[in-house]
Amino acid sequence: MIKNYFKIAWRNLVKNKINSFINIAGLSVGMAVAILIGLWIYDELSFDQYHQNYNRIALVEQNLKNNGEIDTWAATPYPLANELRKNYGSSFKAVVMAAGMGKHMLSLGDKKLNKMGVYFEPQAPEMFSLKMLKGTRDGLKDPYSVLISASNAKAYFGDADPINKVLKIDNKLDVKVTGVYEDLPRNSTFGEITFIAPWQLYFNNTEWVRTAADPWRPNAFQIFVQLIDNTSFADVSAKIKDAKLRNLNPELAKKKPALFLQPMSKWHLYSDFKNGVNVGGRIQYVWLFGVIGLFVLLLACINFMNLSTARSEKRAKEVGIRKAIGSLRSQLIYQFFTESLLFVILSLALSILLVQVSLPFFNSVSDKSMSVLWGNPLFWVMVIGFSLFTGLIAGSYPALYLSSFEPIKVLKGSFKVGRFAAVPRKVLVVIQFTVSITLIIGTIIVFRQIQFAKDRPIGYSRDGLVALPVINDDVHKHFDVVKTELLKSEAVISIAEAGASPTEYNSSSSGFDWRGKDPNMSVDFPTEGVSYDYEKTIGWKFKQGRGFSRSFLTDSSGLVINQTAAHFMGMNDNAVGETIKWNGEKLKVIGVIKDMIVKSPYEEVRPFIFYLSKEAESIVLLKINPKMSATEALGKIENIFKIYNPSQPFEYHFVDDDYALKFGNEQRIGKLAACFAGLAIFISCLGLFGMATFLAEQRIKEIGVRKVLGASVFSLWRLMSADFVVLVIIAILIATPVSYYFMNSWLQGYQYHAAMVWWIFFATATGAMVITLLTVSYQSIRAALLNPVKSLKTE
Repeated sequence: MIKNYFKIAWRNLVKNKINSFINIAGLSVGMAVAILIGLWIYDELSFDQYHQNYNRIALVEQNLKNNGEIDTWAATPYPLANELRKNYGSSFKAVVMAAGMGKHMLSLGDKKLNKMGVYFEPQAPEMFSLKMLKGTRDGLKDPYSVLISASNAKAYFGDADPINKVLKIDNKLDVKVTGVYEDLPRNSTFGEITFIAPWQLYFNNTEWVRTAADPWRPNAFQIFVQLIDNTSFADVSAKIKDAKLRNLNPELAKKKPALFLQPMSKWHLYSDFKNGVNVGGRIQYVWLFGVIGLFVLLLACINFMNLSTARSEKRAKEVGIRKAIGSLRSQLIYQFFTESLLFVILSLALSILLVQVSLPFFNSVSDKSMSVLWGNPLFWVMVIGFSLFTGLIAGSYPALYLSSFEPIKVLKGSFKVGRFAAVPRKVLVVIQFTVSITLIIGTIIVFRQIQFAKDRPIGYSRDGLVALPVINDDVHKHFDVVKTELLKSEAVISIAEAGASPTEYNSSSSGFDWRGKDPNMSVDFPTEGVSYDYEKTIGWKFKQGRGFSRSFLTDSSGLVINQTAAHFMGMNDNAVGETIKWNGEKLKVIGVIKDMIVKSPYEEVRPFIFYLSKEAESIVLLKINPKMSATEALGKIENIFKIYNPSQPFEYHFVDDDYALKFGNEQRIGKLAACFAGLAIFISCLGLFGMATFLAEQRIKEIGVRKVLGASVFSLWRLMSADFVVLVIIAILIATPVSYYFMNSWLQGYQYHAAMVWWIFFATATGAMVITLLTVSYQSIRAALLNPVKSLKTE
């Protein structure tokens, strides 16, 4: 019987080629989208699960009162680690300090490469369950040791054994390789880390840490903990809440820091905090794309339902004869479900092919390195399960509807589908276009928000601005000579040193006081040390005063602040000349600049303080001569830097590119949404085309009669298209308020966001109408142009 079901299903599939093509194309695209989104969601949800202790690891974070709000920091002072071990050790299996996570120069002889690394305490390899290929997890117990990834071992030593070989970190620290570990996956917080050095090495060789007057002041380190069994993160968070507060001086205690544990399971998906409360993070995109995948698959199922039920009259006699010769309704239901299953099987095979072909593009857009999980049983269980579910959903309505026909009416020829039989199909078409239009509106708003933030004034000039990281003080020692050589080469028009690129900051301070400040207020302002000519190099825009100048010796005790800082301190238009105390030292404001966008372009600007630094800084900023090509200028710059900084590979990055990275997450989301919205429209139009084809066939004689009676092609086109246009108008009326509600809620998550404007909805509605008319017009005009003699010759 089952064989017979499939045989009949195959005959129907071959017989109705256009109908079958539309169903298989729609279902395969819908299923491919669902599989791709499923792989993306799996990658997101499995983030950090490579680590065996995933469910017991946490990062110690803190909520503090700053500038009248509550900030959440993932950085803490290093003495806190010993405090946790000493007074709360019964709750922890391990407590691990971390520092210096970022790019470092790792060298072997003349081979010098910039690699991502971190300094960890010795228990880290065991805590994070590194898979050692050579050596053991105890390799960090020697303070002059290093563990390297397999890719690093290959890059530096080829096929030779790297154990006990000596590498140099940042051109100053000799370390011995004591272990090689398997490369960590990209969907790990530590996925980019390629070497691990001991925390003690960092501590011994970092003077500002080792000699800090108050080691509880700098929040510059991370503390990872692993809980013992039978304890919860919430309970331990409650225990350690005041562990830092009890060790602070009265000034720092004003911040009232409250410690808590952020579980590893939440690092990636629940990383956003607002006023001390976790408000989600990337989990919103997991839900978003999960819903999109479900809806796109639903659109494909709707096509199958509509086209199957639309041809009910053609299959009515088949149902009548089957029932007349003894077929049970259940058998007919099985028959129609078998047809649905056959379509799904063929669509699944095609969808997997589509996934395999499109995965490289999808990875590039989503910034992932996913692959089809051929060897994962869960993948096949999920794929087969959702395929059966798709077959059930797509085949349920046709099976129940077609099997309900009464044989007597059908065989007597008195069976008619009725004037309301098309209502369910029309409802489904409305649902299709409501979803598609909503996705398109959402995509437009996402891209508009990105462009809105890009157009935000940033307070400086990025054009031709290049940042060169430096890891030693060689350039600083010869800075005047380097500057002279660069200006003489005409490759640059200005050069300066800074603590960070203009797109970020690396330090902040709470030790500020000024006239009129509330003595109970706790503040935290980003700070940055810069050299002379910094304002010229990046193009500061001054509201008051001036920048740092060699002509004024007093500028060594001067400050440049931004507008937000002036406003926050109540100085407004009279800031120049005001005194600000910084950790007790009196400094004068010499200038007020327009607000610079340093961190997120979607958030409010924080009060910012710039001071004149006499120390070596970590960034050299260069303004390339606009009259010279960037390639030629960079070549000349490299030659000069090789002379005065020969120990470091020449590395640079354009500040413009750094700033563009701030839009990466939203741009990826926008591109993915655009792809899925386009596919949703494609699937909807496939269904619309199939429905138009069916209606043209069904009304062929009516059209012939109308033509004989004098109807024009235009009037017939309007007649055939009117029903579909009405359905799309209804979809527009539903999609507009729905998309407005959800997208307005999404925009409210940004402090700096675009407004909802009417033209987005109008343009989308117009586009939907045009696409609808183009889709149905082919069949409408084709039917209207048909010779009525041919359509009426059987009457």
